Amino acid sequence: MVRTFGLRLGAAAWAIIASSTAACAQDPAPEAVDGATVHEQLLTLDTHLDTPLHMMRPGWSMADRHDYETDNSQVDIPRMIEGGLDGGFFVIWTPQGPLTDEGYARAAGMAASRQQIILAMLAANSDQVERARTADDAARIAATGRRFVYQSIENSYPLGEDVSGLEQFYNNGVRMVGPVHSATNQFSDSATGEELWGGLSPLGRALITEMNRLGIIPDGSHASDAAFDQMIELSATPIILSHSGPKVAHDHPRNLDDERIRRLAASGGVIAVNSIYLAPRSNAPEWQAISRRFMEMFSESAEVQQAYVRDLRALEAVTPREDADFEMFMASLMHLIEVAGVDHVAFGADWDGGGGVENMRDITALPQITARLLAAGHTMSELNKMWSGNVLRLLRAAEAHAAGHGS
Repeated sequence: MVRTFGLRLGAAAWAIIASSTAACAQDPAPEAVDGATVHEQLLTLDTHLDTPLHMMRPGWSMADRHDYETDNSQVDIPRMIEGGLDGGFFVIWTPQGPLTDEGYARAAGMAASRQQIILAMLAANSDQVERARTADDAARIAATGRRFVYQSIENSYPLGEDVSGLEQFYNNGVRMVGPVHSATNQFSDSATGEELWGGLSPLGRALITEMNRLGIIPDGSHASDAAFDQMIELSATPIILSHSGPKVAHDHPRNLDDERIRRLAASGGVIAVNSIYLAPRSNAPEWQAISRRFMEMFSESAEVQQAYVRDLRALEAVTPREDADFEMFMASLMHLIEVAGVDHVAFGADWDGGGGVENMRDITALPQITARLLAAGHTMSELNKMWSGNVLRLLRAAEAHAAGHGS
């Protein structure tokens, strides 16, 4: 059964969902086979993988196959192979802290260590993964049978008040950067934070210029609507929303209205569909309590880690954090395709950062997205654009601009 959104989707999107759902019910086996086969033929990437968080866990290895139900992770190399994910942008995320010299210094250390964790993972698994720096690297690495690893920054807070620090992250592989996360910082108002700057701060504007100079894709996810508007105006190359969705799915500040989705597409930008904020999120006391235990997942004790995940799963069974499923995710995706067009849609489900829905809990489920898009009539060319081509186009544009301006 297809669940309904709190707000109304466009008629065309619902028609596509209804027809593809009916096709699945009538003849699921051929669709599943075709979807999996086609999916393996595509060059696929996800624009927002928070998996470096798990790389920080004692005893956790990217080379091992983990299970979401018992481990709480959604991405590793064996599941990338099983789910047909060729690569993506692995995130250097830093929680927001005070806008002080001490806060900036602490955050800078955290961000540098998280990049080093990614680089160490690459070195330890060089037979299976490789660092990607250019747009052309994705296909080259995939052709060797290995997975490609780009890097991105979520929250530029660690840069402090000097945007020149971004160059070192770029030299180590960062190719996508978001100015802000869930709270307003020195660069930008957040979609879920206070309005301090009316969008981007003067420092935030300088940050966009520095991204353009280096050849980095600006990422507007988490930025306020005003900051999003200004990023489009200021950036010399198209911007991305690496993990965002439409407000018609759920009227949340992190989601984008249709007018802005069209504006993004008209500017040449891309929106990568999220799998979070599809429905209201529970803020029950039980969820507040389990959230306070989050650091138990990084305990030296395997038993403490396992107990945290068991309690988390037990709570989800009684009170889901967000009561959303695969049909709701697909409806959100179809709406983005309808509004933005296939040249401006990509995938950024927020794996390992809160993403995943019922019937799509980790990346092994990715082929069913391709199967559903095939059932809706999308061609191989369109699938290639959405699964990687659109994002790589943005990276090529960033590279070309940087090369043309002497970076």
